[in-house]
Order: sequence, then C-alpha cells, then structure tokens
Amino acid sequence: MEKARGRYTPGLEAASTGYSAAQTRTGAMIAMSSRTITMSDRLHAYLLNTVSREPEILARLRAETGPMEFGAMQISPEQGELMAFLARLHGVRRYLEIGTFTGYSALAVALALPEDGRVTACDVSEEWTAIARRYWLEAGVADRIDLHLAPAIETLDGLLAEGRAGSYDFIFIDADKPNYDGYYERALKLVRPGGLIGVDNVLWGGSVADPDNVEESTQAIRRLNVKMQADARVDYVLLPVGDGLALARRR
Repeated sequence: MEKARGRYTPGLEAASTGYSAAQTRTGAMIAMSSRTITMSDRLHAYLLNTVSREPEILARLRAETGPMEFGAMQISPEQGELMAFLARLHGVRRYLEIGTFTGYSALAVALALPEDGRVTACDVSEEWTAIARRYWLEAGVADRIDLHLAPAIETLDGLLAEGRAGSYDFIFIDADKPNYDGYYERALKLVRPGGLIGVDNVLWGGSVADPDNVEESTQAIRRLNVKMQADARVDYVLLPVGDGLALARRR
C-alpha cells in the first residue's frame, strides 16, 4: 500500500480488499458490498421472520407446497415479494405467467394488481393447479385469473392469433427449460413496449457455471442468458434472487 510511503490514496485499499477505505482505516471488518451476500439458513430465517411482508395466505401455500415431491420448484418468498413490488411499481394491469405450478407467483402478483387487473396463467397439470385454484378462491382473486391447461407454446401462439400482441405489462417465464427460448421470443411479442419479462432459474443451482454440466436444460438456460445479455431489443439485468431472476424491459 502507498500509505506506508506517505502517499495514501483513499479507495486503493477498497479496490484490493473489497472493503471501503474508511472501514479499513478504522479496522472495522464488516461485510463487503462488492458481491452478493451468501444467504445462510439463519439469515434467511431473519429475512422471513423479521423483515418480510409475505401475506399469511402465501405463507400457508408455501408451507403446503414445500413438502411435495417437486416442492423445490416453488419460487422463494422474497422473489414473490419482489414480483409483487414490481407489479405495483410498474402499474401492471395485465400479467401473463408461463408455468404456474401450485400458484404462488400468480397469487403474489394477483394480490398486487388493481381491481380490474387480469392474470393469464399457463400450465399443464390439473393436480398442481387444483391447489392453486383453492388458494386463489380463498384470497378472493380467482375471478381475475384465467388458467390455460395446455402446452404453453400452444397457449402463447393462440394469444398471438387472437391479436394479444403488445397487450401484457408483465410476463413471467418459469416452465420447462428446453423451451425457454421459444417462450422468450413469444413473450417479446406479447409484452407491450416498456413492459417487463421475468425469467426464473437462470442460475440453475449454479449449474450454468459448471462446464462439465451439458444437460439439456442447463444448456438451454446458458444460451438464453447469453442471448438476453446481448439483446438490443431489451434493457436487461440478472438478479441473484432465488435461483436467479433475469429481468428484461422491452424497448
């Protein structure tokens, strides 16, 4: 460090250690801000029990879904809160969801919509969406949600054929990964200019960074990540929330 020679430059230590210059000079060893903090079980419990605003009905849905065979497919509660926040911030009135599972994300967003808001939900499972319907009804939003039980590509093509291009404010993609590119391209047509597209699982448990993992879903996510990062049609950011959430704003 140049400090030893009498030419100390504020910020130089920060560049090499990750701590701010003021923090380093005082000897305070507090968390670095140069990378996202690791979410330990204790910290996640703090997040849920102390600062979360997760509605009670969503907490019950999460608790029922968690022990299921594919319960890990459910989005994290903090991701649900972020999506609801974005819906309110962005004035979302029309929300399209590709992959609904037991309905957590659809319910989180539906509760954030105005009275005349509408949700279009796509899934293929009667079993999983029966749970979703039960909670939507209890929450008083079932009449706002149109559930399409069919392969999502067919549903999206049908919406485009009906003239729905550019009619959605927010689209969330969380379905089978090999079809992610097809969903993304159709979402770009269905979302309005200035509208949002969210893509879930874009870090895929860290597998996207493992060069030895050549599984079909992993490779499909890698391709879409690269495509979105370079896509001049959108503004783009990837957030390490949940299993990785990519957000794109159609230009």
